[in-house]
Amino acid sequence: MTIYQVALVAVVLLPAVGAGVVAVFPARLDRAARITGTAFAAVTLLPIILLPFARQAGWTAYTASPGALRPWTEVDVSWVPALHLDFHLGVDGVSYPLVALTGLLTVLCAAYSLKGPGRALIALLLVLEAGIAGTFLSFDLILFFLFFEVVLLPMYAVIAGWGGDDRRRAARKFVLYTLFGSVFLLLGVVTVAVSAGTADLRELTGGAGLDRTTQYAAFTLLAIAFAVKAPLWPLHTWLPDAHTQAPTVGSVILAGVLLKMGTYGLIRVAVGVTPQGAEKAAPVLGILAAAAIVAGSLICLRQTELKRLIAYSSVGHMGFVLLGIATLTTTGLQAALIGNVAHGLITGLLFFLAGAIKDRAHTGELADLGGLRETAPRLAGVLGFAAIASLGLPGLAGFWGEAFAVVAAIQRGGGLWTTLAVLAAIGGALTAAYFLRLLRRVTHGPAAAPVSPVIAGREWLAWAPLAALILAVGLAPALVTGALP
Repeated sequence: MTIYQVALVAVVLLPAVGAGVVAVFPARLDRAARITGTAFAAVTLLPIILLPFARQAGWTAYTASPGALRPWTEVDVSWVPALHLDFHLGVDGVSYPLVALTGLLTVLCAAYSLKGPGRALIALLLVLEAGIAGTFLSFDLILFFLFFEVVLLPMYAVIAGWGGDDRRRAARKFVLYTLFGSVFLLLGVVTVAVSAGTADLRELTGGAGLDRTTQYAAFTLLAIAFAVKAPLWPLHTWLPDAHTQAPTVGSVILAGVLLKMGTYGLIRVAVGVTPQGAEKAAPVLGILAAAAIVAGSLICLRQTELKRLIAYSSVGHMGFVLLGIATLTTTGLQAALIGNVAHGLITGLLFFLAGAIKDRAHTGELADLGGLRETAPRLAGVLGFAAIASLGLPGLAGFWGEAFAVVAAIQRGGGLWTTLAVLAAIGGALTAAYFLRLLRRVTHGPAAAPVSPVIAGREWLAWAPLAALILAVGLAPALVTGALP
């Protein structure tokens, strides 16, 4: 194996091993366990950083082969020969930004959790990292399904174990919705694998071996499954409760990367493997995307709780990602990719800040907050930065995904797509309205609750990398889109 193949396996293996190591620590060594888990999360960044250097070697090795899937490097080992199941991992320009985002958010969340009892929480974060990264790196459909399901119980445990007062109901709702989507995913994966005689994504990409009827049926099943995970309107109703009740680090992982498993699955599997089904369903997907953008913004205008408002904002932002995917254009793919990464960075930062505000004020109700710029000006400044990034200010990461999605819809042409582009633009304006309303309620006016102005080192450690990357991607979007072929 080359060093790049070792790195590929290490991205999944290191956090899994780290979770096992942390789990065997006795309770009296809780802090040592948390430090060890954070160290494993940090070390996992090393193979992630190494992977882009495999790009040229992987590109050269694959340019003579047909198909649209061009891995930088890959590992393909027979795992269960009787079931034709291979341990097939690979990385390319579509998956790598999300893998890097997963590694970054995990280490930030682990470091953020160093204060207070939480070795079990650190172990669960590492299991989530292994499952999410494995989903993004899987080049075998069955393996993709297995990794996709690995995250279910750990996230349930994070919400139910460390969440708010209504955490158990929110956790149950999350599990029930996710299991509902999993049934459709399993049916879609089996339909494709049986019909094509293979589960290898390199062979399946482009619809090879699948007739039109099979593609229509498989795309429907897969699209429903990924829409639940994303979540895309109208299958989004589990999201606000899960975000509101989850602990801060749970909300960050959930919004930052777990939701991206759905939109990534749409791109890699649903569109990649069943392109005829995607083409047939494109107008429907576009309409649902525009509805999500507008509906999500209108719902946010009525929200009175901080974390719930940020949660509902994800519905609109994922609508822009879906609109980009629905256009089935290169510009649309770029919009979806950069929209995924930007949303992970910005919403991750917003949930870190929401957690900090709730910890200080002991409430998330907007009516009970206010005057933050007077009582905690630095916290108010970072919140303002994150809010204007999320509303799509040019020069920050949130702008490019929304702009590219609208442009892609216009490029697609025709009355329907032009109308969808206009509705998306209106939704973008509404996004600005509810975030400005949020800032007016939280940072301005008389102080409604005592808030400590002191910002702990672990908070700066969590916020600073995300803020820097939001600015970097906003100024140089090629940091994300440049990885595409």
